[in-house]
Amino acid sequence: MSLNQVFIFLSIASVATTIDAQSPIDTLTLKEVVVTAHNKPSIEIIPAQKLSGEELQRLNSNSIADAMRYFSGIQVKDYGGVGGIKTVNIRSMGTNHTGVVYDGIELGNAQNGQIDLGQFSLDNIEEISLYNGQKSEILQPAKDFGSAGTIYIRTRTPKFTPTETYHLRATLRTGSFDLRNPSALVELKLSERVNASLSAEWINSSGKYKFRYRRVNPAGELAYDTTAVRQNGDINATRMEINLNGSIKSGEWHFKVYNYNSERGVPGAIVNNVWRRGERIWDTNSFTQGSFSASFGKLTSLNNIKYSFFRTHYVNNDDKQIKIDNLYKQKELYLSSANQFSLFSWWQFSASYDFMWNTLDADVYGFAKPDRLTNMLSAATAIDYGILKFQGSLLGTFIHDRLKGQQSPKDKNVVTPAAYLSLSPLKNHNLSIRAFYKRSFRMPTFNDLYYADMGNSQLNPERVTQYNIGLLYNRVSSGIVSALRLSSDIYYNKVTDKIVAYPKGQQFRWTMLNLGKVDIRGIDISALVTIQPIKNLYCTIRTQYTFQRAIDVTDKSDNYYRDQIPYIPRH
Repeated sequence: MSLNQVFIFLSIASVATTIDAQSPIDTLTLKEVVVTAHNKPSIEIIPAQKLSGEELQRLNSNSIADAMRYFSGIQVKDYGGVGGIKTVNIRSMGTNHTGVVYDGIELGNAQNGQIDLGQFSLDNIEEISLYNGQKSEILQPAKDFGSAGTIYIRTRTPKFTPTETYHLRATLRTGSFDLRNPSALVELKLSERVNASLSAEWINSSGKYKFRYRRVNPAGELAYDTTAVRQNGDINATRMEINLNGSIKSGEWHFKVYNYNSERGVPGAIVNNVWRRGERIWDTNSFTQGSFSASFGKLTSLNNIKYSFFRTHYVNNDDKQIKIDNLYKQKELYLSSANQFSLFSWWQFSASYDFMWNTLDADVYGFAKPDRLTNMLSAATAIDYGILKFQGSLLGTFIHDRLKGQQSPKDKNVVTPAAYLSLSPLKNHNLSIRAFYKRSFRMPTFNDLYYADMGNSQLNPERVTQYNIGLLYNRVSSGIVSALRLSSDIYYNKVTDKIVAYPKGQQFRWTMLNLGKVDIRGIDISALVTIQPIKNLYCTIRTQYTFQRAIDVTDKSDNYYRDQIPYIPRH
């Protein structure tokens, strides 16, 4: 954690003092005075793991997914090198239970629920934070109350001195596997209240790397031992982002346009000495969003609007498989209004309403072409009474799917509560004890429900119940050890109605069913210390450790009953 300092500059050019009506004016020049003070550590009711500012830049990570590896309690899933999809799984609950909020508005993908963090760069990122449960603030869209855990990504807001009108930064990275990655960031001061920024990036890589390929036959004899080269892991991608930021007397507004285009190879398994794959995928991810917030006395209002368009083109030209050439188009419209009222300085209420429309079209024979209407209502309250803090929320989600030329499935209506408590027994608030309970769910994706030959339109939402208790010690001082942060959390998560792919009896014929139950118990431990041996020199050391026992408790007759879930490490 970086040292927080407040600098107050007092520059007095002259002081004119009149002795009397007949005396001359004397001038006294005072030297500049610098007053330095340290902020008290802010204890949130739901403490977050954060990386921001210079600390984030010093990590020298290539993507947001790389930076997320410095957080405890998460698993970054990287599907194959520079061009592979990168997702995050929080506390073994599954990627679909993790919300990703980009500049205040959650990213969505109704087709498969996967948010590829590899599509976002660190070049223009100011802060990344991770919350288990939900954010400490109750002034947020209703959708933000729905995730089991949330990643918040905030891009840079330009800051200019009185004499500055622009900032310019260009970067060129290169590396193994023929990597070329130039990027540029331009920030403009349009007026005292309005600024703009443009961030652009190009990534190109062959993705080829050498690896050892060895096989031993059942008799223990060496069949072959050779060096192979990984194929079809290439990527050619561009990213462009334009931001406009402005302030008014009682609030602020933000507007963003984002576009990502990529062509990637899809690396497959090496089976029967088949080295190459004919799979290619083209992605276009574009969205535009705007937000406006303002305060009117005790009332604060936050309003968001977003439109997204996703285009995915998948081709499989493998000679040994069925030829595939499919085009998917996905659209999303999102509207949100959140309002908070301060009854007292220590007691606030909020109410939010979100509306979302999603649709998916594909050039696949017999495709259902679904569209989804989602209404979300939330009510929350927060109490900050000195050493005691409490936050409670209730979210109602009402979902209606429509199918072209087919009977629509039953509506899904789900109500999920959450409660958080934090106690700071010490006068300096350095130590806090926290606990929370939350229920959440993830709606089946369009692929789960309507994918050809596999989808099951009668699926129920996958539900999660979370329990957590933890300790946090956070101290900031002016000594050699300028910051010290220690935290530990014990948690229990229960996942029911787990959505799984299940064989229907015929070979290669599968369907989606609510079959799974998962029992997750674990502990997260993290520590951070910042040492300042001399002025302007900082050394930050951080460590994280997670132990988790995520076991399958679906069916006692299964031979893997109470075994660890595949791909979930214990440590």
